[in-house]
Amino acid sequence: MSTNYFEGRSSPMASRRGFLGTTGTLSAVAVAMLAGREALAQGMGNDPARDVSILNVALGLEHEAINAYQLGAGSGLLQKPVLDVALLFQSHHKAHRDALIATIQKLGGKPVAEASMQTYAESLRAGTLKSQNDVLALAARLELGATNAYLGVITAFESRDLAKVAGRLAADESMHYTALTSALGRPLPTNALSFGG
Repeated sequence: MSTNYFEGRSSPMASRRGFLGTTGTLSAVAVAMLAGREALAQGMGNDPARDVSILNVALGLEHEAINAYQLGAGSGLLQKPVLDVALLFQSHHKAHRDALIATIQKLGGKPVAEASMQTYAESLRAGTLKSQNDVLALAARLELGATNAYLGVITAFESRDLAKVAGRLAADESMHYTALTSALGRPLPTNALSFGG
């Protein structure tokens, strides 16, 4: 398996949108370990190689989000307090990344490597970012994709504890998306059940 997220992939944005369609869902063991609930994982059957593959896709997406926020922060386009919020959201993604890396290693896998900043800049078309709103719109698109990907995993679990972990990850992403949408001055979704569809 490749250790670089971008090798053989067309677009991280397309990969984020197709996360569940191409990888399926995580096993109960992987989600329990991701949540730091190793005792809950004991005795569950699993396919570690499949879980590592899925977790590495999620890790690649977290690398992408971290670097997207870094590109925004380093662009000089973000003004305070928007810059502070972007760095806060980046710290959330770093925590997700660290949890994914630890889980992949506990499952005996090798975490996918982070690509170069240049690779992310090209993939995310950083050259087209000309204003604070451009940066926020990019981040909002990435966060919406992450929200829907994590929400799509919830139904795979019979255990409330495991569903709660996936829900908490999705809640972080939907909070980010909602804050970014508001900062852009765009209307919030008017329909109920607007995420995960």
